[in-house]
Order: sequence, then C-alpha cells, then structure tokens
Amino acid sequence: MKIAVFGTGSVGQALAGRLAGLSHEVSMGTRNVQSTIDGGKVNDFLTNNASVTLKTFADAAQGAEMIVLATLGTAAQSSLESAGDIAGKVVLDITNPLDFSKGFPPTLFLSNDTSLGEVLQAKFPSTHIVKSLNTMYNGLMIDPRSLGEDSTVFVSGNDADAKAKVASILKEFGWKDSEILDLGDITTARGTESLLPVWLRIFGATQNGFFNFKVATGK
Repeated sequence: MKIAVFGTGSVGQALAGRLAGLSHEVSMGTRNVQSTIDGGKVNDFLTNNASVTLKTFADAAQGAEMIVLATLGTAAQSSLESAGDIAGKVVLDITNPLDFSKGFPPTLFLSNDTSLGEVLQAKFPSTHIVKSLNTMYNGLMIDPRSLGEDSTVFVSGNDADAKAKVASILKEFGWKDSEILDLGDITTARGTESLLPVWLRIFGATQNGFFNFKVATGK
C-alpha cells in the first residue's frame, strides 16, 4: 500500500519505519522539506530507512491510499489542508488535542462535546477519518507484543471500509483481532482523546510510558 505519514517527530518516524519494514511504499510529509532537513532531527532516520522519502504534505499525499496523521494536535488540521485534494482517502488519525501552553501536564483544547477527530471529519467530509493508536506510547503502537500481554487498541470512525483498512494495518503491526475494539462512529473519539490526561498521570506516577489500557469484560 502507498502510505503517507504526516509528521517527522518520534511518532511519525516510528510508524514510517515500521510500515516501510512491512513493505509498504512510505513517504513522510512535512510542511517544508528543506527546513526539516536543516533542522536535522529526521536525517538519521532517513539515512537508516532509505526507502522512506521526505516530501511536502501535498506531494506525499498524492496517490497515497492512506494518510497516517502523526503531527501535533495543533497542526493536524493545517497539515491536512496543505495536502490538497484528499477526498476519498483514509486518514489514520493518531493526534490528540493537547495544549502545552501552560506547561506540563498539558490540558485538552477540545473535549466533552466534541473531539479533534470529529473536527477533522467535519472539515474534510469526503475523507474517512479513523481515530486509533492515540492512547499509547509509539513503541507499543507498532509492536504490541513487546508488552508481554494482551491489551486494547481503540478504533473510531464513520466508514466501515475505512476502519477495516486501519484494522488490517493494526494486525500487520501485531495487534490481535480480540485486542481491536471498534467503539463506533467518530464521536466516540471523545472518549479515547479524553484518556490522555489519565495516561499522562499514570506516566507521571510511574515514570514509565511502557504501558497500555486493557478492556476486560465479565460474563
């Protein structure tokens, strides 16, 4: 599959590298290619992952079947706007509406009666936004078996076919069918995005981001 990963930080690098290792055709999208190269943070990654190309958002999105949105939440909408015509594309949205303006831990700039996933779906109505993988450390996103036990990955989105394509990628990463929990339409992203304050408190208490949530149901 031809996949564009938007975002060149640690999350974007982890996902792009894993997808390329699974033989997908991967490009990384950024706002300005030369500025990103000059910044230096992605150069070692590109050297070690020669099949991954760095392009502008628009060039990366062109011809891609799926966009993996791995930018900061504050840049999510503008990066998709920069991508040009993305009608009909599946967007695996990993972003969270985190506001660091008052320091750490961050607050949410959207919550309760909406979510960043919903805002993106409303802004790009002909695009299929699927919220997933936003409730965990990037190492677990791409290698869930490294945790040593089963855990849960949530999926939210309006389009069943789009969610099936995302689930297929999740299974390639190593997620089991029984671990993938489809919560329903994109409004359910309000719940998973709201898990981030809990995640951050657990991280603060344990000083360990290597954990995940697990849904265990009774009879």
